[in-house]
Amino acid sequence: MTAFARPAGPRSLAARQAAASAGASVLRGVLAEEGTRLLLLVPDPHARFAAVELAAPFAASALTDGYGVCSYVFAWTPSRDPLPASGALGGYVEGFGDLRMRPDAASAVCLGDRTWAVVCDAEWPSGQVAELAPREVLRSQLAALEGLGLVPSVGIEHEVVFLDSSGAPLTRHGVDYALGGTERLAPLLADLRLSLDEAGLGVESARAECHPGQYEVVLRHRDALAACDDVLLQQVIVRRVAARHAVVPSYLAAPAPGQGNSGHVHLSLSTVDGSPPDLLGGFLAGVLREARALTAVWAPTWNSYVRLRTAPFSPHEVRWGHDDRTASVRVAGPPSEPRLEFRFAGADAQPHLVVAALLAAGRFGLEEGLAPPEPGLLVDRLATSPWEALSSMDRVADLLGPDVAAQLTALLTEEIESGLDAVTDWQRERGALRS
Repeated sequence: MTAFARPAGPRSLAARQAAASAGASVLRGVLAEEGTRLLLLVPDPHARFAAVELAAPFAASALTDGYGVCSYVFAWTPSRDPLPASGALGGYVEGFGDLRMRPDAASAVCLGDRTWAVVCDAEWPSGQVAELAPREVLRSQLAALEGLGLVPSVGIEHEVVFLDSSGAPLTRHGVDYALGGTERLAPLLADLRLSLDEAGLGVESARAECHPGQYEVVLRHRDALAACDDVLLQQVIVRRVAARHAVVPSYLAAPAPGQGNSGHVHLSLSTVDGSPPDLLGGFLAGVLREARALTAVWAPTWNSYVRLRTAPFSPHEVRWGHDDRTASVRVAGPPSEPRLEFRFAGADAQPHLVVAALLAAGRFGLEEGLAPPEPGLLVDRLATSPWEALSSMDRVADLLGPDVAAQLTALLTEEIESGLDAVTDWQRERGALRS
């Protein structure tokens, strides 16, 4: 349905809002059909959606009036336990009151079985935005960049490993760019291709990747909100299709030591009127300067640091290069239309926060007139442990605001403590070695 199409390239916040308004009237018509359901989705800090399903009689009113969701969805752990009620998180977990989801009809997709999904913003009952909602963090950075007359175009590549019911990859060896050897993946991929096409997410390409059972489906570049929403919607579709085939998709940053599932971000800049400015150098310089401080955004889980420490194409060295996939930032594309590929984040990172962090760091670089170093020059290194990442939260507060820094601190601290409280196979193996 054209009202919900994702046009390629940049789109200002005003243009996106106009698309949402047009899409809402079309979506109301869709929801008037008997038996249709609407799935309201809110991106949370763990790169997943909190969801509420509405039957058609209530769905239409939600497009106008919104619908409630418990405030702790922005202050909970992966197991959905509330984080400690301190500082900026207090209002989200004290009393467990409702926020109001406001559907963004420009994000609507059909998931099949007469179910439509729409990604939502979140606000307090007063109408004030929920500042810790990842979508709002990104929107604030988009608005700041538009203050400089600039709009980004973003493409996100998430790698995934497909596992059978025993936990083994569906291919026994790496299948980078392979056709032969991927036969066990073929039935799943055929079904997935059809479901993604029906959803209208705008798939550009798909290919086997370098690790056993690994695959990558790439969506076309688009406005930043759509890029981040859609890569999570793609994960929803991947998981649903995989379940029908008794397959488990893994988005772990490190499926195994020496392996990596990445969440690369391709980004270019345009002026608000659509012309390409010659500003990528300053933007690049800003990101390179802040990359280490933002490690907690690129690497939010214990497993993230296995990728940074052991994966052969790990982006832990902060440097850039022309069409160099060993660099943490690759300048790609033709000279007339260059783009930056940021390779810091794993597939487990929250995409809205990743892009917001890139925009904040890049904007600072533009505002301060920074120039990038020579290509290939080692500028810095990402933090190689969650403890190191926590030490840079003061700078994260400067870039993304103190409330977001407090949220990230609480999340990463809980991740560390959960890991220290767990007994793992690695610990059992190390214990056996001591016998």
